[in-house]
Amino acid sequence: MSDSRQQGHESNEDFSKLLGESLEQAEKTYSPGDRVRAELLSVGTEDSFVALGPGKEGVLSTADLRDAEGRVTRRSGETLDLFVTSVRAQEVRLSVHPTDKNIAEDLQEAFSSRRPIEGRVVEACKGGLRVSVKGKLAFCPISQIDAKRTETGAEFIGKTFAFRITELSEGGRNIVLSRRKLLEEEASRTADAFLAQNLDGSLVTGKVVRLEKFGAFVELAPGLEGLLHVSELAWSRVESPSELLKAGQTITVKLLKREMVEDRLKLSLSLKQATEAPAASPVAPAQDPWAKYQAGQAVTGKITRKEPYGLFVQLEPGIVGLLHQSKTVDRADFRLEQHKVGESIEVQIGEVKLGERRIALELPRDTSAEEWREQQKASEGQFGALGDVFKAALKAKKR
Repeated sequence: MSDSRQQGHESNEDFSKLLGESLEQAEKTYSPGDRVRAELLSVGTEDSFVALGPGKEGVLSTADLRDAEGRVTRRSGETLDLFVTSVRAQEVRLSVHPTDKNIAEDLQEAFSSRRPIEGRVVEACKGGLRVSVKGKLAFCPISQIDAKRTETGAEFIGKTFAFRITELSEGGRNIVLSRRKLLEEEASRTADAFLAQNLDGSLVTGKVVRLEKFGAFVELAPGLEGLLHVSELAWSRVESPSELLKAGQTITVKLLKREMVEDRLKLSLSLKQATEAPAASPVAPAQDPWAKYQAGQAVTGKITRKEPYGLFVQLEPGIVGLLHQSKTVDRADFRLEQHKVGESIEVQIGEVKLGERRIALELPRDTSAEEWREQQKASEGQFGALGDVFKAALKAKKR
């Protein structure tokens, strides 16, 4: 077959194809809920027209083409994604907004595929919150609005989030949502990525999210928290995490271990071990923060704990010494019960035990009182010697 005949044959095939498609479009029927792509032909004051096929036009409200300020934002020749809203004998009406049928199909597809769907929290109700999803009201139980416990959910009203449909029935009239499931899934992915990059023993940075008597919870990644037990706060004894930490504070901790407890991941952290020197390069005494404290040194600290037997005084974060009651008895001007937790106090280093991480404190020496006692001793010595002289003279006289 010659080239000209081949080209003619291909042209005939193309024409036949186009003619077939044109006839198919001309014969096509539409039903409410159908989705179509159509070219905008003209824009009128009330209605606008689009091309649905050869000799067939569709009508949509011009209001659908206006923005929030009332201006028409589309022009003739543009292609629009539309939804068939009604079909009459000679008219197909369309809209840029989905019909109830379209919404029901979208909701069913999202439910079947577990695809997240956007919703806006509109109000609180008994047991949870009402959420607007594609113009329909859905219900989200209070336990499913967040991964953390919330009492009323009032802080979520007016905000838009992604939800998962957990229940869909009665033709879309009963819709139950969960935001918590999505957050837990995201947290699980974040945790897997974080733990893959940080093995046990790694130093990691986190934010203190809350304090308890037994320790502090530190957020290492979004949705991933670890427990910093009070025993792992400092090398010295700490009674309460609030002595060293506060919520919102960023700290560096050591990831001690990970374990599953009742199907939940538990991370154990340490603040004190994050400052521990590697075994290969021991810290020189001069670099050890405890080593800078020497017996006889006067310092100012903060009372962090009060007991009948003495005061615990923080000299610096992580270093706490004990001012025992027995070290205060010789100071008539000092009353243990008059001092309060949180106030500053001047003390003196009595003894430092580096190996045990313990510092014994005492009150600063009153130099003026010591000088007076020395003078008293000297005076007693002088009067004692003089008395002996008088006693000897008296004996001689009696003889």
